[in-house]
Amino acid sequence: MNQQPSSGRLKDKDGGLLKRSLTSLFSLMGLQLGSRLLTFVLNQALFRLASPQAFGTAAIQFELILSTILFLSREGVRNALLRAWPRNTTIHTQGSTSSGDHVAALTNLSALPIILGLPVSLATAVAYATLASVDVCRQPYFHVALSIYVFAALSELFSEPMHNRAMGEVRTGARVRAEGLGITCKTLVTYLVLLYDSNRPDSGEFALVAFALGQFAYSSMVFFSYVYQMGYPTFWPTRLPTRQSSKAAASRSTIYRIASQYFDVSSLHLSLTMTGQSIVKHILTEGDKIMLSWWSALEDQGGYAIAVNYGSLVARIVFQPLEEICRVYFSRILCPPVEAKSTSTGAQFDRRSLRQASEILLSLVSIQLACSVLVIVFATVYLPIFLHLLLPSQYLSTSAPKVLAAWIWYIPVLAINGVLEAFFSSIATSQDLRRQSKWLVGFSVVFIISAIGFYASGFGDVSLVYANIINLAVRIIYAAQYASSFFNRNNTAHRWNASTPTWQFLLAAVLSYLAISMTKIHHQAVILLQTKGRGAILSTIVMSHLALGAGMGLCCLATWWLTSGRYLVRRAPVKTD
Repeated sequence: MNQQPSSGRLKDKDGGLLKRSLTSLFSLMGLQLGSRLLTFVLNQALFRLASPQAFGTAAIQFELILSTILFLSREGVRNALLRAWPRNTTIHTQGSTSSGDHVAALTNLSALPIILGLPVSLATAVAYATLASVDVCRQPYFHVALSIYVFAALSELFSEPMHNRAMGEVRTGARVRAEGLGITCKTLVTYLVLLYDSNRPDSGEFALVAFALGQFAYSSMVFFSYVYQMGYPTFWPTRLPTRQSSKAAASRSTIYRIASQYFDVSSLHLSLTMTGQSIVKHILTEGDKIMLSWWSALEDQGGYAIAVNYGSLVARIVFQPLEEICRVYFSRILCPPVEAKSTSTGAQFDRRSLRQASEILLSLVSIQLACSVLVIVFATVYLPIFLHLLLPSQYLSTSAPKVLAAWIWYIPVLAINGVLEAFFSSIATSQDLRRQSKWLVGFSVVFIISAIGFYASGFGDVSLVYANIINLAVRIIYAAQYASSFFNRNNTAHRWNASTPTWQFLLAAVLSYLAISMTKIHHQAVILLQTKGRGAILSTIVMSHLALGAGMGLCCLATWWLTSGRYLVRRAPVKTD
């Protein structure tokens, strides 16, 4: 029997932090929803204008290069800054006080991704150009497109000081506008270049260049939008006047003394530790692209890419913004004040903050588990119908349908892992990060062994999705155990069984699945779409089948609200004074 959450209300300790976090979450979700809808519409044309080889190269290999440069250059710094940025402090309030000096040190740290990005970009580009297959390198303007992608990554890193300031000050509106314009420009530029290329005698010659120019348009628009809203930032660290003659630093090494003149040393050490850890985490995150780039033919990479493009829509619209806002929220509410970090007693957490963080984490996991049940139940039934709407006819015979079917099971673990690891990265010490890095090496071995095993069993490209599910499952266990031990150490009740779905909701979901999948209209709708294609979407049989699913879905939502949802709302700390 599930324990119903407490109905007590907690006061938000940071003057409306929860309210601002929720506003930021909905803004980011709105950005993702709007941009993805626009991208979805234009992608229907892109899939038909670009060949599977070009699309596979751009969506798998070039995106891997881009994410490698950005992830290794900025991820550790971003997470460290979220934890170190003072509460209720903006760039404009800094002065000669220790708080202002601290903000100046963090502003210097925001420029570190630009410095790291130069060697990372060069090393990544040279390594990829050397290891790329002959078929990839023979594509028209391959090296030109690669160079543009690398330059686009560097251009995006120049936006980091402004991005980190916006996130530190919880100014989500600036980010929403910048990234919204960037995604719109990226899609339009790519589409227009591909459209121009399709009307030339040598159609397809500029396909890779089209995707590269689209990415460069994105990074440029994000940069100039940030500059317009926030002004030009500092692109290079400046010396901190109050730290030039630090007696504490005088007895340290030369490197320490130099670093202390420009950065907050504890934040710098944490960011470098997280950057080192991000190497292993990046391999795990992008393991499917790495293996595809190495083993699969370009045509198969194109089919996998289009399936993942659709499968990840939910993750990008909902889960990615939620994960980012969780990092901001937990970093703020569970981060001691700046002056408390240097005391010998270590981090001291307010009991109210601990209780609030525990309840928010349990509520998020509870909601995600309920959503996961709905995704599995309804997506498995209706995927055969939406395949004809999403995929061009030439992709229906590829591995794309099987990959999309596997993504239905991947989405739940992706969601839960994102929130739990966001909590971990918000409170973990350097020692915790080093310990996790060792475990991540083991998780990467699990991923590789699982992928090879599934491939050997004849699962094809779907093997990568199933291997990722196993990989994320063990990471969820690790992060959940860490969260439990953290709250136990701080004498705060934290029971995971309070977040599990109720038996009434699970029963409603199972009955809905049976009611939909075992009816004659379901089989008639599937056969009709297989024979007549997307032209049958608006037929009476298919629309009746969709209406049945919508009705059963509303019944499941009502059951969840009556048995769990309303208690979660009562438990949430809503006071903002």
